[in-house]
Amino acid sequence: MLLHIGAFVLDVDSKQTTLWHKLAPRTRILCTLLFVFAIVLTPDGHWWTWAIYGLALLSLLLLSRITLLVLLKRLAVELTFIGVVLLGTLFRGGGEVLWSWGPLQITTVGLTILGSVTLKALLSLLILNLLTLTTSVTALLHALLELRTPPLLVAILASMYRYISVLIGEFNAMRRAAESRNLMTNNRSIRLIFGNMIGALFIRTYDRGNLVYQAMLSRGYQGVPPMMEKVSSGGRSDVVALSLTIILALLGQAIYWRK
Repeated sequence: MLLHIGAFVLDVDSKQTTLWHKLAPRTRILCTLLFVFAIVLTPDGHWWTWAIYGLALLSLLLLSRITLLVLLKRLAVELTFIGVVLLGTLFRGGGEVLWSWGPLQITTVGLTILGSVTLKALLSLLILNLLTLTTSVTALLHALLELRTPPLLVAILASMYRYISVLIGEFNAMRRAAESRNLMTNNRSIRLIFGNMIGALFIRTYDRGNLVYQAMLSRGYQGVPPMMEKVSSGGRSDVVALSLTIILALLGQAIYWRK
């Protein structure tokens, strides 16, 4: 969630009426978790397995009519952070040495691990972003409760989503105030102003968060926001979707069972 400060509205495409949107929110969460586990638990170098998962995910993206530009922006931000971790997998020892410079060396094993981990991260981020873009936050929170997630954890997630928007608003107000007073004229002043803003932001958001919480309690807050929209309660299509997800996960792994 924190990676999307610039475009914080998560459920951009939640009002669509596709087959994916007609599934119950808890079914979407279960399908997403099954798909992520199938991707992550696939051993390194199983390229055909990830090709099958990738084609299935591409079909689901087209079926859900997701806004591709928003999806690509989110992936760009997320992969920027993950790329630092991925780069470390390139210099793993083992296999044939393709390039070396002092203690650093690139081997066939390192390339295999880098490609495998990159594909795992990319496919997992795609399906997770699909879930958050096509399902409202309120529906996700209530679906987590239906799946027996601890209510305290769900309440923390709900508060985090609500308070981050407060944090963004406070930061933007402080930044505009600094710019209107010509306090951000060079790099040194910008660093100084941002350092002071971070300290002041903590105090201001703490006070504002307390006020928001008291206002929520006065309006009957009980841990999660009330459901204001009508969502599917589940049916035959949900069973079919879960069955197809399990079959797809097993099909991807079955390619290498004979080896």
